[in-house]
Amino acid sequence: MKSVLVLYHSNSGHTARIARRIWETVIAEGNQADLMCVMEADREGLDWNKYDLVIVGAPVFYGKFSRQLVAFVNRYKSVLDAKATSFFSVSVVARTPAKCTPEGNVYTRKFLQGNPWKPKDAHCFAGKVDYPNWGWLDTKMIQMIMKMTKGPTEPTAIIDYTDWKDVEDYARHCLTLEA
Repeated sequence: MKSVLVLYHSNSGHTARIARRIWETVIAEGNQADLMCVMEADREGLDWNKYDLVIVGAPVFYGKFSRQLVAFVNRYKSVLDAKATSFFSVSVVARTPAKCTPEGNVYTRKFLQGNPWKPKDAHCFAGKVDYPNWGWLDTKMIQMIMKMTKGPTEPTAIIDYTDWKDVEDYARHCLTLEA
């Protein structure tokens, strides 16, 4: 049995939902797991010694990961480097086969290459288009991106591109990682 921490940053809730499914799968596989957003972990602190495995996830938002997430993983780089770790990214761009791998997803690749923290494993998940729940500016900006990438632009569109079986398979895969 492993003790697992699933840490995430989420802008509109979809990455939190993916992190929750990972956490649920880890528990269903007979392990102990905690689920926490980066902001909570940053403010309240963590007992890092409690965990064998740390899974960190974040969405790509306008081509970047949140500054808070990047600062957090870099602050705890030495602790993370001593553990089994995996990083997952979430983006609508990953809805295409060419961009759903860490090597094929330019945002994830840049993060993995340019960041001091080097997770032992990485994965990409396709995200969700949710125009009705986004603000006006985000909707317009993402519609522009979708137009360029031949994605949905209808302002009432809600399309979840996430492969939920892949999320569960990823969680089980992470359980095989070693420090």
